[in-house]
Order: sequence, then structure tokens, then C-alpha cells
Amino acid sequence: MSLLRTLIKRQKLLLICLVSFLLAFAIIIQAYLIVSIIEDIFLNDASFNAIISSLILLFVIISLRTLLNYINGAIGIQMASQAKSKLRIRILNHFTKQPIDLASQGRSGEKVSTLLNVVEQTDSYFSQYLPKMIQAAIVPIAILIVIFTQNWLSGVIILITAPFIPIFMAIIGMKTKDKSEEQLNELSSFSGQFLDSLKGLTTLKLFGQSDNEKSKIETRSIDFRQATLSVLVVAFTSAFMMELISMLSMGLIALELALGLIIFDSITFQTAFFVLLLAPEFYIALKDLSSAFHSGRESITAGKKIDEQLNEKVEDLTWGESPLQSAPPRLELQHISFSYKDQVTLKEITTTIEAKQQVAIVGNSGSGKSTLLNVIARLLPTQKGQINVNGTAQSELNEADWFNELSYISQHPYIFTGSIYDNIALSNPSASSEEVIKASEKAGLKELIQSLDEGIHTDVGEGGRGLSGGEKQRLALARAFLKQPSLILFDEPTTGLDLKTERILNDSIDKLAQQATVITVAHRMHTIKKSDQILVLEEGELIGSGTHQELRNENLTYRALIGESTGGEKT
Repeated sequence: MSLLRTLIKRQKLLLICLVSFLLAFAIIIQAYLIVSIIEDIFLNDASFNAIISSLILLFVIISLRTLLNYINGAIGIQMASQAKSKLRIRILNHFTKQPIDLASQGRSGEKVSTLLNVVEQTDSYFSQYLPKMIQAAIVPIAILIVIFTQNWLSGVIILITAPFIPIFMAIIGMKTKDKSEEQLNELSSFSGQFLDSLKGLTTLKLFGQSDNEKSKIETRSIDFRQATLSVLVVAFTSAFMMELISMLSMGLIALELALGLIIFDSITFQTAFFVLLLAPEFYIALKDLSSAFHSGRESITAGKKIDEQLNEKVEDLTWGESPLQSAPPRLELQHISFSYKDQVTLKEITTTIEAKQQVAIVGNSGSGKSTLLNVIARLLPTQKGQINVNGTAQSELNEADWFNELSYISQHPYIFTGSIYDNIALSNPSASSEEVIKASEKAGLKELIQSLDEGIHTDVGEGGRGLSGGEKQRLALARAFLKQPSLILFDEPTTGLDLKTERILNDSIDKLAQQATVITVAHRMHTIKKSDQILVLEEGELIGSGTHQELRNENLTYRALIGESTGGEKT
């Protein structure tokens, strides 16, 4: 709730208070005019001409009351819109500031659910709960004061019965909180399951697991439905009890007025009728608050869930002088270990990579090559040991500084929907058009760009639809040329490419390597032989390190790998 309060503008609250005071005035004047008109017609036998001015004034007051209700609602809607916009910006900024190892945890579907559905559930706090809360603090009190001036006994009955409404609201509120939390959790689980299943639909179909996943989604959907129905049960119970309390209270007031008017002759018709018109308005304001209170409890629960997300760890961006100053870094890996669940992938890896070295990581499939590259890239956390970058622990480096000096080119670089130009400029948004074009030419894209009608501004589909595998790799290299990183990581970038495309890529990689430390998960002899240092992995252990000739003479595993590579197999 504290998070939602920070989004409230004081000016809006003052405006709602003003509107509520005017609304209370309009309700009282409306009741007075109705009583006067009825009394003039039925008791005083007044002509139509005599009451026409009162009828016009009554129409004006009713119109004013309608307008004030509209303004009150419009202010609430505007507050809700502004608050949701601010919340989404804060959540998005929070997600972008999270360390990458934390950001990669949890399903993207749950993050999308928080950004869209959970934020949307805060709407009623601003659009209904707050306006009705202020209105309920002003309108009923104004009506009660007027009723006391007319008939103190009716005021006493209201004072005795009215507290039952907030007491019951508090009881319902506690139940609503639990049910709302359950509903939000089920919604997050359902959204996460659905979106993640949708993203991996191709993989699920390839492995024949789409039916199983469909059953899981169906189960999540049923759970969410049951949680929603539980919330509705509480809402309907609340509405029923509010109506019951209001009806019984109105019955007591009507009985008291009837006794005073008919039996004891202690009250006039005008006073009795006036009180009888105002009393329902008192309870209507409280019933509206009850309805808004239920929605407000759901919003407060959503606000707490958002607050929990925003309290997660984020990257500290206040790092001072960085040891990364656009110079190729020296990396020291000290006893690096990593495991997925219970399966050990890297075991006590210790080695040093000198600045401007070209390093190749080789090994059989499943030996931990890509995992080691991801740990070096800081895409995976070092569960044991540490990496020093120019003498400073990598964990102490500001994440933004680190990634500003790093380029990671995988087998399947991601291409976003947009132009080729935009996809290259992604790595350095402040670069000029000439720099982007020059980077594309260095990466070997000149021939492709010239063949397109719109040149470098030609649009490509999401994931690089319309581009070949080699063209996607060259686009990724163009990003690196534009960024000019000091550390470049390649994860088998030439896998599956024809020899001509591979030569173009290798030439581009050689250009990039002139001013950077380069680490490559390699399987081609050309890449392996030219490396300054080769790391040989077997079942997560570093079993050899040295040049091509040194390892060829001393390491049996490396010799076997060379034989497979020469034969065209992947290491």
C-alpha cells in the first residue's frame, strides 16, 4: 500500500475533496427541493406555475450532482492511468537494472504478467477506492449533521447502525486479502506457464510433449478460475451484507418517523420526509465505499506483489573508476566451478588469459565449453571461485561497465524486427550513420546491402527472418565492429556455414581480434591452430592448456579432437 501511496498526487486529492463537499451540498439541496415541491402540491394545493421555479432549480441540482459524480470518476480514472504508467516504467527500469544472473531466473511469463496484469489490478485503488473513501468521509458526515438538526432520534439510530458497515468491511477485507493473493499467484503461474509454453512450442512439438504441456496449461487455468470464483464469492457476500444492514437500518428509521408523525405527532411531514430522503443517501455512500473497498483490497495486494518485485536486488550503478578502459583485459580464472542442479558442469578450472590473446576452448560435446564461455561472459554466476579482470574481481565490477566492453556472438545471434541499420546500431545507439555503414562493410555485408532495394534500411523479420545463417552472423559481427569491445566471445560462430561465408567471417574476426582479447569455443582447425592459447575441456575439467604444437605433442585428448576436426566433426 505504501508503494501505491507514493503515486498519489496531492492536488488530485484536494480536488476530490472539493468535489465531495459540493456533492454533499447538492444531495442535501436536492432532498430539500423534492420535499418542498411535494408539500406545496399535495398539502398546500399550489399551482404548477407556483412550483415551476423549484422544478427548474431541482433539474439544475440533479444535473450538477450528475456532473460532480462524473468529475469524481474522471479524476479517479486519470489518477489510475498516470499511476499505472509510472508503475510500468519503474518495473521495466527495475528489470533492466537487475544483474543478468538474477534477471535470467524465473520465467519471462511471470515478468510479463507483473508488467501487465498485476499493474492493471492496481487500477481500482485510484479510480474507485480513493475517490469513494474521500467521498465517504465527507458526504455521510454532512448528511448526518443535517439529520441531527432535523430529528435527533433518527441521527442516533444511524450512529448505532452505521458502525456495523465498517466492522463488516474489515472482516471481509481480511478474507479478501487472502483470496486476492491466491488469485494473483495463480494468475502469475498461469501467465508464466502459457507464455513460456508458447515460446517453446516448436521444441515441445519436436519432442512430442505438446499434449502434456496443454494439460498443464489446462490445470493452471482451472486453478485460476477457482481462485477467481473464490474472490467473487467474497464480493457477493459483502454486497449482500451491506444491503441487509442498510435495509434494516432504513426500516428502523422509517418506523421511528412513522411513530413520531402518526402516533405521537412529534414531527412534521416536511421534516419526516426530508429525513427519509436523506437517510438512504447516507447508506448509499457507505455501500459504495464497501464495493470500492473490496476492489481496493485487491489493488493493495497487487501493490504488495509489485513492491516485492521492486525490492529485489538491482545492479549498483554508482561504481567509480572502472578497470575496464577500452583496453583488452587480462583474465584470471581461479578454481571456477559450476553445476546445473546436481549435475557438475565445470570443476575447479584455473587458468590465465593474457590481454590481446586469442584463446580457443575445445572439447567433446557436453564437456562444458559453452558453460565456461557463459561464466566468463557473466551470463552465469560463478558458484565457486572467482574471475579477476585486470586484477579486480569480476563480481565487483559494475555490470553496465562490463557489458559495455564485451561482445558475445553465439551460433544464433538474435535479430530484432526492424531495419538492418537499427539492428547494427543497437550496439552503439550514439553512433553516426557513417559509422554504422562502415561497420557493416567491415563485417562483409556490403554486397548484401547493395542488392536490397532499400539498402541498409531494409526491414527484416523477428529472429532475422529473410536472412541466411551467415548473414545473421555478419550482422552480429557488424554490431561488434560498431561497438569496438575490448573482450570478444565467440560460441562456434561458423558452425553450419559454407566455406565462402566461413572465410568472410574469419577475416572479420581477425580484424576484430587486433584490438581485443578474443575467446572462442572452436571446432575448426583454422581457428584452433592460430590461437595463442588452447584450453582443452573433458567432462568439465581443464585437462590441457597450451599452443597447438604443445598440446599436439603432449595431450592425447587434444590429438583425438584434432583428428575429429580434420575429419569435419564438431569438437
